[in-house]
Amino acid sequence: MTSRGKILILDDEPNILVSLSRALELEDYTVITAKNLAEARVALEKSGPDLALFDVKLPDGDGLELMEALKKAGDLLPIIVMSGHGSIDDAVRAIQLGAVDYLEKPIGQDRLLLTIANTLELSRLKTENEALREEAREALGESEILGRSKAIGELKEQIDRVAKSEGRVLITGENGTGKELIAHAIHAASLRSAKPFVSLNCAAVPAELIESELFGHEKGAFTGAVGRKIGKFERAHQGTLFLDEVGDMPANMQAKLLRVLQTGELERVGGNDTIKVDVRVLAATNKDLEEEIREGRFREDLYYRLNVVPLVSPALRDRKEDIPLLAESFLVEAARRNHCRAPKLGPRALALLAAHDYPGNVRELRNLMERIVILAPPNAEVLDEGDIRHLVPHRGGGGGGAKAGAYRADAKLSDLVLEAERAIVLEALEAHDNVVADTARALGVERSNFHKKLKALGLR
Repeated sequence: MTSRGKILILDDEPNILVSLSRALELEDYTVITAKNLAEARVALEKSGPDLALFDVKLPDGDGLELMEALKKAGDLLPIIVMSGHGSIDDAVRAIQLGAVDYLEKPIGQDRLLLTIANTLELSRLKTENEALREEAREALGESEILGRSKAIGELKEQIDRVAKSEGRVLITGENGTGKELIAHAIHAASLRSAKPFVSLNCAAVPAELIESELFGHEKGAFTGAVGRKIGKFERAHQGTLFLDEVGDMPANMQAKLLRVLQTGELERVGGNDTIKVDVRVLAATNKDLEEEIREGRFREDLYYRLNVVPLVSPALRDRKEDIPLLAESFLVEAARRNHCRAPKLGPRALALLAAHDYPGNVRELRNLMERIVILAPPNAEVLDEGDIRHLVPHRGGGGGGAKAGAYRADAKLSDLVLEAERAIVLEALEAHDNVVADTARALGVERSNFHKKLKALGLR
């Protein structure tokens, strides 16, 4: 069975070591014991525990002195202090040194187990949150909002004004326009920037699991719930929660989300405790939510809760003057990712790129730059129009290459239609980052029928 954590017990009383070890091992913890400071130092160096229980009075010194040494060395090990000869001075000193708790012997087993479980969970969340912040910093470092167009200038001004507030923001725009990037930028410039940024794609989570994802669940809440899970809201406490594709949230969850937004309180699935959360919610969608409300698919009251400050992520076709800057940046990024040298784009190559409409927006342009890096003539320092024409999708009025499905004297009409249909589906998939659900919705085809169409066209 997987260990729930490694715990060091430092105590000079053999019966204490035995009883605590048994109690913890029954709860699936791995236990290391030490009878004195010397053994404890060896265990700390070799075993790397996740948490420690320190007695105060020991044969060769004081457990609080070891705590102080660890603190000076920058060791952030969570420590619970135990004492059979407790004093107020010892308790104060232990807390000042960063002890999680100070327990007097004899120790109540239930309290000890609860303190250990909560401490390890908090430690895990801190580690996870730091990893999330690092991911956000890396994402923003590689994918800042680039552009000098009027549309992007206005968007950046809005982000600056919105970021310092606590207002909820609803970001709308087509697929691939960078709505999550806008959410990251708002969080990074906000007063919550040092706290977690947590995101959930509402369209990517099965309807029966989305409540657990958002609110968490208790052990045994449903089949497969083998332990407690902390939900996105709790993980985002004092930070920002980004709900992507919020227009795809199931109707029953919309009511539960509305309640949390109204009260700032939630209950884990299968739990009875009310948990207060302080979270700024940012949401995004590519749907017309007002139309969704008219069709009865989205709650009007939730819409007004989310849409305190509306932001629009502009389509790439509406800011074509940004294409050269974006293309050059994505080319360098793709070259680094593929371990090769980035070529330059000549004026005619840039003109060809700017002529395309990019239904998949910035995401499509980024993918196109990666394709160019991989398939363009090797060792070319400057790429001309002819070097990339066959790689740029053709869409009436721009692009290059022959039209997919054009008339040929040696082909039947049915074959030509099939070729054209296949080319359209391939372009649509690429425009929507190969997400079948988004592509089917954009083409106005039921997802089940679209899967059948892919199979008929020989596409996987």
